Amino acid sequence: MLMKRICIELVFTALLLPGVAASQKFTLRTEAELVLVNVSVRDKDGNFVRDLKKEDFTVSEDGKQQEIVSLDVENTDSVVRAEPLPANLLGPLRAPNTAEVAQVPQITDNDLKDRRLILLFFDLTSMQPEEVVRAAKSALAYVDKQMSAPDVVAVVSLSNSLTVNLDFTADRDAVKNALQAFDVGTGQGFEQGPTGDTEATPDTAAAFTADETEYNIFNTDRRLQALRSVADNLARVEQRKSLIYFSGGLDRTGIENQSELRAAVNAAIRANLAIYSVDVRGLQAIVPGGEARSASLRGNSVYSGQAMAKAYDSNFASQETLVTLAADTGGRAFIDTNDFQPVFAKVREDTSFYYLLGYHSTNPARDGRFRRISVQIKNRAGQRLDFRRGYYAATDFAHATKEDRERQLQEQLQSDLASTDFPVYLSAGYFRFADNRYFVPVSVVVPGSQIPFIRENQQDRATLDLIAVVRDESKRPFGSIRDTLRLSVNTSQEVQRKNVQYDGAFLLPPGKYVLKYVVRENQTGRMGSFETDIVVPDLKTSRVRVSSVIISNQKQPARQKNNPLVREGSEIVPNVTHVFSSNQHLFVYYEVYDPAKPAESSEKSAARILTNVAFYRGNVKAYETLLVEADQINVPERRAAGFELDVLLVNLKPGFYTCQINVIDDAAGTFAFPRLPLLIR
Repeated sequence: MLMKRICIELVFTALLLPGVAASQKFTLRTEAELVLVNVSVRDKDGNFVRDLKKEDFTVSEDGKQQEIVSLDVENTDSVVRAEPLPANLLGPLRAPNTAEVAQVPQITDNDLKDRRLILLFFDLTSMQPEEVVRAAKSALAYVDKQMSAPDVVAVVSLSNSLTVNLDFTADRDAVKNALQAFDVGTGQGFEQGPTGDTEATPDTAAAFTADETEYNIFNTDRRLQALRSVADNLARVEQRKSLIYFSGGLDRTGIENQSELRAAVNAAIRANLAIYSVDVRGLQAIVPGGEARSASLRGNSVYSGQAMAKAYDSNFASQETLVTLAADTGGRAFIDTNDFQPVFAKVREDTSFYYLLGYHSTNPARDGRFRRISVQIKNRAGQRLDFRRGYYAATDFAHATKEDRERQLQEQLQSDLASTDFPVYLSAGYFRFADNRYFVPVSVVVPGSQIPFIRENQQDRATLDLIAVVRDESKRPFGSIRDTLRLSVNTSQEVQRKNVQYDGAFLLPPGKYVLKYVVRENQTGRMGSFETDIVVPDLKTSRVRVSSVIISNQKQPARQKNNPLVREGSEIVPNVTHVFSSNQHLFVYYEVYDPAKPAESSEKSAARILTNVAFYRGNVKAYETLLVEADQINVPERRAAGFELDVLLVNLKPGFYTCQINVIDDAAGTFAFPRLPLLIR
């Protein structure tokens, strides 16, 4: 069963309308979700019934009859010769909504008519080397003995990353070459098991046993995300797809992975992808006291029988998720068996002949609830129908769970093309903490007009979720932020006519970075994002070691210590937009590090720095402040002379300016002139 969204675009051209150009076009978009259901029909002897029409079926959803709008017959038994396939059918495996996925060629209805699509997925993160070989040999046996003309096969593996080893092809030799590449050294064999508590775990004489719970959560999520990525890429193909998932077990650590598991199942259902999971560990014997290759167990559990119960529970837990993936997507799980060939026979049986029914659900609610499907045949008795019994409806933001909302933020943070439902503005600076560490303040601004409010207890309330990550040029994360901003004011007009600003910071070494912020308002779920390159310079190579220049028109009580923007108990709030009113004060703050000591001075902290601010309109200097001189280092913890200049903007006419900060280290005979734009209203 598949839910597929159909977008219809109608383009109208305006002709001879007052005030509208004749060539201007308007686009009207409407969407409808088509629910697709695979139905296999057999008679009392077990043979396929092949002569049914659309009028012979009735489909009900939650007890309400639905109108069938399409019926397609898929008969893979009718294919006697392998036809060529579209190039790049599987496409690049990336997160949804990326540019690469959008560039995948479109598939027509006839490209894959009556073809059996089989995807072999090798989860190398969970298999031991000998298990990888066993899985590859079973797949090779299928290619040699069972692969037929309608079969098209792709090979995907998950190790450090998700890799397409082979796109869909009917070429036996190509499939065999891809499978033979899985040699003994490819397995990674991550063995999940009890974590945290050392009771009934092997005693390896180590001084410390790490709690791997957090890693297990991450590892399980990676596999489920990989399955979801495959499903999302194949959603454009309406025909039934079969994914054979070779795995050494898949644990769910409590409820942490529940959201990701449900997302993976829903993605597979919408893509009409059935998962056939295979536990490559085969038939296992749970040995009392542990296997001979394992160290002796700790604690008293081995003598009370609790160790055996714990071993059985651990083995069951690693298989339960495999069974869930298969059962909920219309496939089947193969566990506790050393013969993997039945999985290929089951896939062939399930895809030999089936009807593909399509209908538009009469239930428009996007509440994420399970909807039960019932399919019947009119005026025919004694026939057995096989179809998926339901699906989970799409979910809008109002009905999303906390886990779904958190996953949505993470997806937008990782996506190459994040949502831009409303504008987000960002500015960053840098201040030296040590020779190899810099304080990078970051300010994010959202227009208040973009934030809807709800009224509770005579107050308007709204919340914003923020998530951010900074990565270096190799895409390694160097810091992250996750926060919720709660707005509560007596009237929403106070916010909606201003901006909402969030101030955060990172500690970074010198280098080039990519900073990305995603902001979501939690009434409608709309999101905005901002991504930019930032450079933290190594000031050791600069003639005058000057920090970034922060300009502001307001201060607030200090919230934290060790913040360079905190001066005498007040924190300077950066102005992101560089827009000021003529009746405001302009605060300019910057620091000069390691200034030279005058030759005539014996004081260690002595300095002689001259500085002021000049404003230019074009090439004409419009205004300049008085010269300020510093003869001491006043920020000893950073070996810096800090300057906070207060400029009355009433002295400047409204308009655009270039603000130039003049910094002269008189003792060293060096200077710097950082500039930044400014608008005075």
